[in-house]
Amino acid sequence: MGRAPGLSVRLKLTLSYTGFLMVAGTLLLGVVWVFVLRHLPAYADVPGGILVRSFLVRGFLEAAAAALVFLLAFGLGGGWLLAGRMLAPLGRITDATRLAADGSLAHRIRLAGPSDEFRELADAFDSMLARLEAQVAEQQRFAANASHELRTPLAVTKTLLEVARNDRDHDSGELVDRLHHVNARAIDLTEALLLLSRADQRSFTRDHVDLSLIAEEATETLLPFAEGSGLTIHISGDAAPTIGSYALLLQMATNLVHNAIVHNVPEQGDVWVTAGAAAEAAVLTVENTGQKLSPQLVSTLVEPFQRGAERIRGHQTGVGLGLAIVKSIVQAHDGTLDVTSRADGGLRVVVRLPIARPRDHA
Repeated sequence: MGRAPGLSVRLKLTLSYTGFLMVAGTLLLGVVWVFVLRHLPAYADVPGGILVRSFLVRGFLEAAAAALVFLLAFGLGGGWLLAGRMLAPLGRITDATRLAADGSLAHRIRLAGPSDEFRELADAFDSMLARLEAQVAEQQRFAANASHELRTPLAVTKTLLEVARNDRDHDSGELVDRLHHVNARAIDLTEALLLLSRADQRSFTRDHVDLSLIAEEATETLLPFAEGSGLTIHISGDAAPTIGSYALLLQMATNLVHNAIVHNVPEQGDVWVTAGAAAEAAVLTVENTGQKLSPQLVSTLVEPFQRGAERIRGHQTGVGLGLAIVKSIVQAHDGTLDVTSRADGGLRVVVRLPIARPRDHA
């Protein structure tokens, strides 16, 4: 966007310093005139002769003019140097901004010195660069993983079709079944990516919802799947009102319960779903039995396409976006997500969302 050229901030500060200095000097000379020279008599006897007032005034005006010229020169020179010193940190911040605009997010200002406005601005800018660098790196990993995940079903489909074209006697029924499975998995992955993008963009309508009712609906939907896997779901809790998207929060709860069912012990496992209000937050907790997981592995489970090498994998394990979608939905609702391993095995996932008061709904 083009802008008309104007004075630099350094020149503006220099002129401001000089103007203030000239005004102060003029006021000082004015005080001398009003309170000293103005009350002198026309003639006065002093040791060594007679003092003529007009001669003294003329001398004072000449000295005052010289003093003002000196103040002007001193103000311009000193103001220029002082303004440059004051704006030096801003120049470093500007250089860092240009580097960031060119794609260099690894650069940091690291402004030294006492805490002042420039130091706070530089530290805030460094924090912003760190967050941007982390987000860009995460997006690059996500794009690479998404490309790999999307390429896999396409490659499998291509291979199956080539086999069918080269082998006319191949069982077409088996081929159709395998193509159907691969296509369904690709559709699930695409829908998960779209849901993840929707949550990241926060493009949804917020309503007054009860997290406990959402958890109950998600549990009832997945109850046949849990019973078929030989698992028992325990659900309890109280009202947990919050503000958000019913559809997204239902997806969040469904992903958590589904994840707890899939990554569980083969038989006689348990899933605990609890909702309620605590410490000014609507809280949803989902726990499950399962294998013991290391803290290092648990810390990666909320990243996209991170299923965990130690976890059970099968046709029901999904596309590796379950907890990543949960994380995005929670962040889009200004909440927090805490994922920890249980001492006896399995996971404990705690979602905290801002609690809704009656005035929030109004």
